[in-house]
Amino acid sequence: MAILGALKLAPCPPALAGAAPPATSSPARSSVHFHLANAGAAALVAASLLVADPAVAFIGGGPYGKQVTRGQDLTGKDFSGLTLIKQDFKTSILRQANFKGANLLGASFFDADLTSADLSDADLRGADFSLANLTKTNLSNANLEGALVTGNTSFKGANITGADFTDVPLRDDQREYLCKIADGVNSTTGNPTKETLFCS
Repeated sequence: MAILGALKLAPCPPALAGAAPPATSSPARSSVHFHLANAGAAALVAASLLVADPAVAFIGGGPYGKQVTRGQDLTGKDFSGLTLIKQDFKTSILRQANFKGANLLGASFFDADLTSADLSDADLRGADFSLANLTKTNLSNANLEGALVTGNTSFKGANITGADFTDVPLRDDQREYLCKIADGVNSTTGNPTKETLFCS
């Protein structure tokens, strides 16, 4: 009993008497706070970039960014007069889209649906129209020099007045159909449409 009483009455050691309470935060909690702070800062930076320039939100590609115009429904979209060099429109729905006067040098319309789209006066040199649907498309005065139209590319009902098909590899049935509706002279190249199609 005397020992117990001595223990109870023993004063606190001087070193502990004025000691501060133990810290409440653990290393794990500090790490979580650090990551949350970093995530918040990153979100603020991303948001500021989007407000400053929406194009920054997309990675690489043409003027509209990689993956933005590929495989998209862009029905009725207005691209008139824009510079869209090597833009990727693969497998996109571009019905009634307006590309009038656009620079589409080397652009890809592989397997795209361009039904009733306006490609008049457009620079389509080297563009890829393989498997594309160009039904009722307006190609008047367009420059398609070196464009690809292999596969089942359809020109049914298209307007090709003044279009330049120089060095475009057409199937015999495609060429025969286009020659039936070919007319006019391209205002940029000065080449008659029928001559560029080698119509007899």
